[in-house]
Parts: sequence; structure tokens; C-alpha cells
Amino acid sequence: MSGFLAGLLVAILPLLAAGFWLGRRTARPRSLGGLGTPVEHATFQTLHTASLAAPPLRAGLTEETARRSARRLRSLLGTDALCLADEKDVLAWDGVGAHHRAEVAERLAGPLETGRGEAFPLSCGSPDCPVRWAVVAPLTVDDRVRGALVACAPRESAVLVRAAAEVARWVSVQLELADLDDSRTRLIEAEIKALRAQISPHFIFNSLAVIASFVRTDPERARELLLEFADFTRYSFRRHGDFTTLADELHAIDQYLALVRARFGDRLAVTLQIAPEVLPVTLPFLCLQPLVENAVKHGLEGKAAKCHIRITAQDAGAEALVVIEDDGAGMDPELLRRILAGGVSPSGGIGLSNVDDRLRQVYGDDHGLVIETAPGAGMKVTARLPKYQPGVHPGARLTPQ
Repeated sequence: MSGFLAGLLVAILPLLAAGFWLGRRTARPRSLGGLGTPVEHATFQTLHTASLAAPPLRAGLTEETARRSARRLRSLLGTDALCLADEKDVLAWDGVGAHHRAEVAERLAGPLETGRGEAFPLSCGSPDCPVRWAVVAPLTVDDRVRGALVACAPRESAVLVRAAAEVARWVSVQLELADLDDSRTRLIEAEIKALRAQISPHFIFNSLAVIASFVRTDPERARELLLEFADFTRYSFRRHGDFTTLADELHAIDQYLALVRARFGDRLAVTLQIAPEVLPVTLPFLCLQPLVENAVKHGLEGKAAKCHIRITAQDAGAEALVVIEDDGAGMDPELLRRILAGGVSPSGGIGLSNVDDRLRQVYGDDHGLVIETAPGAGMKVTARLPKYQPGVHPGARLTPQ
């Protein structure tokens, strides 16, 4: 959180400085519609313009994002022309004097290599061209130059040099946040892959062994189980989207339990109570199945008696309340806290920390798993799933909060 606040301050302070500069340039006695002094009005306009320029930059520095943000950035600086470049070429030019594009591209090599800003005159044979001077401000992310912001003006200006450097620093912060978002997204995808790898070896081996045991004694049962196994593995290793519906996740759980029942027979009893109105709710892919697998593991572990697992999904207003409960061995609460914190290998709780992390990343910390357990007292896991969350729908890609 402290890193986020520091980044926020670094992002905002240059904009306030730019707003003050614009206010000094534009200050004049006139009605401002209740927004206060000319400086306050200019600062508000600067922050508003920056808020419009930020979203494209949060997707990284590409030709498309540069084109969408260049006009807003030029408005921030109040220059006649502005361009954004990556390490190879000019990505977008906004304003007049686009015929200087090639000349500017040639002069970028030095600033991109050294990471230091530079100002230079532009050579132009057109007497009507309003831009005669260019200021280059490198864009640096994690101590590496990723591109440059170039502001073009009619004349050399020390104020423009400083303002361009401040805006370039703000752009660099947005690109750093884009890298952070990308890293977190890759981490989420890696967690899903790890979860698949964790589920697959033991489950696949045991399922195939059970199916093989029925091939001679009950061929029809073996065929049914093989179809259940094929459907479940197809769902678990699908490639499209990071979200699914509660109905699809419960269907996969039903297939998983059919294979488990075939192995353990009467030792496993499962009760499902599902409210039909919550079936369309969207949730992260492979979010509930690991919880059921954990319940099976702990419910049957170290006991010869029958294990009972209860799965409920209820309508709770703006949320769907999903509870998975077993009457098995349970767990020491302190050990559980260490597992969820990542301090202990989750050998005692398959996928619990993985699911908890993904729920928090998608919905926020208020929607992590709520787990009630004690040694010998079973385990009750509750997940609260919002019925609506921006960007969360079947087929969507996971993006961190």
C-alpha cells in the first residue's frame, strides 16, 4: 500500500505543477463558473485532462495507446505539436508540423541511449510552419528508457523543458503501473496453470485406475465414467477466458464427484442445495472445484466412517453465497492462516490459498474465503460472489483489482 501511495504522489505532483504553470499562463479576470481562481481552474482542467490521458497509457506504450493519449498530453503542455516514441520509432504525432516526424525520429537516438532530456532547433523550409524547436523528455520505467515524449513549439523555452520533463515523468508512472498490471495478470494465469497441474496428476491417475477396474466387471459403468472424465478434463484445461458461470462450475463439480464416488463408494455422501437464481452468476474459472476437492481429501482422510460433504449456493441480494462444508479431520486454525499467507506448502489444503488469492484479486480483499475449522471438527468454507462486477463475465480475461 505504501508503494501505491508513493506512486500516486509521484503521479499527481507533476500534474499540479503543470496545472500551476498553465494557470499562470492563462490567468485573467473572468468568470470561472464557480471554480475559484484562474490557477485553481487551470489545475482542475489539468487533472481532468490527465484523467482522460491515463487509461490508454495503462495498457502500455503502443501505436494505438500513443495515438489515443497524444492529444490529451499536448493539451496538458499547451504546445503546437507533441509526439510519443518507443525505443524504435515515433508512434504518434498530434498537432501541426508532422513533416518533422522523420527529423525528430533521427534525433531520438541520443536521449534514448543516455536517458537525458534534450532540446534542439528544427530545420524547416516552410515559412508557415509554426514549430521551430523540439524538447525531448525520455520515458523511463524501472531505470530503463522505454521511449520519449517530444514537445514542439515556436521557440526555445526553459519553462517548456521543465513542463515536458514533468509530464514525461507522469507518463512513465502510468507505464510502470501498466507493467505492474501485466505482471499481476501473468501471475494470476500462472496460478491457474499451477492449480491445474496440482489437480491433474493424482486425480487423473486415480480416475483412470477406477475406470479400468470397471472395464471387465461393468463395461457400461466404465463407459459412463470415461465420458464424465473426458468432460471434466476438457473443462479443467480449457483455454477460452478466465471466468465461468456458477452453473458450469457446479456441473464440473458433479462430474468430479461422480468419479470420486466410483472410487470410494458409500464412504462419501454429498448433499447439494442450489438456488436456481444464482446459477448464471459469473466467477473465476476453477474457483469452487478445488474447494470441493479439499473437502473430499479432508473428509476421507484418516477415517473409515462415511464422510458427508454439503454444498449450498444461496441468493444473498447482490451476492451469491456459496458454502462447502465437510465433517472430516479439520485443521489447526494457525496452520490454516500460514497456508493462506503462503508461508506453508498447501499440502494440507489443496488450492485454498490459490482460490483465496484469486477471489481477492478479482473482487477485492472483502471477498476472500471465510474458513471455519478446528482439529476434528471438519471445515466450512464460504465464498461470497458478487452478482455483478465490472469486467467479470464468461469469456473475459482476468485483470487484477
